[in-house]
Amino acid sequence: MRYTWIDEYLLSKAGVTKDLQKDWNWIRYQIGGKMFVAVCLGENDEPYYITLKLEPAEGDFLRQQYEDIIPGYYMNKTHWNSIKPDGEVPDNFLKDLLDKSYQLVLGGFSKKKQREILEGAQPINVISCCGTDCSKCGCFGNMCKGCNASLGKVFHAPKGQACPIYECVVNQKDMKGCGECEHIPCEIWRKTKDAAFTEEEFERNIQERVDRLKKG
Repeated sequence: MRYTWIDEYLLSKAGVTKDLQKDWNWIRYQIGGKMFVAVCLGENDEPYYITLKLEPAEGDFLRQQYEDIIPGYYMNKTHWNSIKPDGEVPDNFLKDLLDKSYQLVLGGFSKKKQREILEGAQPINVISCCGTDCSKCGCFGNMCKGCNASLGKVFHAPKGQACPIYECVVNQKDMKGCGECEHIPCEIWRKTKDAAFTEEEFERNIQERVDRLKKG
C-alpha cells in the first residue's frame, strides 16, 4: 500500500480505537464506537480499499475528479467513499479526507458526548526521550504524532530508522530517556543539532531539555 503512514496518522487522533472485523477482514478505525475509516483487506490480507465518510456533495464531486475514488465498497454509497490504496490520490489530500471523516462522525454525537469522548482519550506523552516537548512542534498531530508514539521514527529521522538519540538511549540502553543516562547531554545530542538554531539558541535548548528531563 502506498499510504503506509495511515495507521499511525489515524491512531494519533484523540479518542480513536481500532479493531479487526473478522467477518469482513476490515481494519476499522472508530471514534466513540462508530467507524469513520476502514482499511479493507483482501484474501492475502493486503489493503485493497480505504473507506471513509464524506458529505454527499463532496464525495460525488471527488468521484468525478479521481478515478481512484469510488462509491463506498459494501457501504452506503451516498455517504461513504472508497479509495484505492495504490492510486493517485495525493498523500496530503488523503489526510484531509481522513480528517473530514473523523470530524463528520465525531460531529454526529451530542456536544456532551463529544466532550466525554475527547476528554476520556488517553493523554499522549509529548516529552520525548531527549526532553523535547513535541507539542510545541508544528508537525505534531499532523505529519508526526511524537517521538514516543512513533518509537523514535519521527519525520526528521533517517527514513525507516529511529532518531539517533532514541536509538541510543531507548533501543540500545533500554532506558526511558536521557535523564537516566550519566552522559547527558552527550555528543549525539550535539550531532543532531537543528540547523535552524544558532549556537547560543542550541545551548539554551539543551539546558531546557536537560531541566525538563530532570524534573520529570
